[in-house]
Amino acid sequence: MPRLPLIGVTACTRQIGPQPFHITGDKYVRAVVAGAGGLPLIIPSLGDLIDQETLLDTVDGLLFTGSPSNVEPHHYSGPASEAGTRHDPARDSTTLPLIRKAIAAGIPVLGICRGFQEMNVAFGGTLHQKVHETGSFMDHREPADQPFEVQYALSHAVHVQAGGVLAGIGLPDEIQVNSIHGQGVERLAPGLRVEALAPDGLVEAFSVEGARTFALGVQWHPEFQVASNPNYLAIFQAFGTACSKRAGQR
Repeated sequence: MPRLPLIGVTACTRQIGPQPFHITGDKYVRAVVAGAGGLPLIIPSLGDLIDQETLLDTVDGLLFTGSPSNVEPHHYSGPASEAGTRHDPARDSTTLPLIRKAIAAGIPVLGICRGFQEMNVAFGGTLHQKVHETGSFMDHREPADQPFEVQYALSHAVHVQAGGVLAGIGLPDEIQVNSIHGQGVERLAPGLRVEALAPDGLVEAFSVEGARTFALGVQWHPEFQVASNPNYLAIFQAFGTACSKRAGQR
């Protein structure tokens, strides 16, 4: 029997009481199992304490998750964040170099929300820190006063670009997605290909040009109820297929 692909899932750091923890959302690890058919391995945000070369030799894929925190703006030469903005420098120091190394090594990568933004920053792109205040885009944030299921409900369309990864896995020209982000792509990094756009023109998905395997970032959250949304499931299945292929080769 072929073994399940081992898929690394990034963690955030969080202070709970007097102790620091490394945590990741339940919906991400469940989607790795139910959507990608993999075995999730949570990767702590330990920066240089992790031997990333050994990690990359071990995993068959990497999922860069969403998070309540934002990438620190000095990583993309952006202005200082507004007071009270949540950051996670330990995660930044882990994920930004790991993204570049993983794609160079031919390891399948899926970035979601913060993970999508990390991918753009890792390759030299910049971010809008408050999309809703630019005057150019609609408000992409979730209704914070509503229940979790309402916050993650379908919110707006995205237009899938022809000839890309998303079209190649069977997604139609237009799909409906949830929208749970305040930041977004300002300048797309060199070497990234637009895969989907919101109706207001904001980049909602991209792939890495020239990548040796699956390398996709999406701004929405396909991990939520992945089994009941065929478009979300298609993304995780394509990611899982690439991870299984790497596992088989190893």
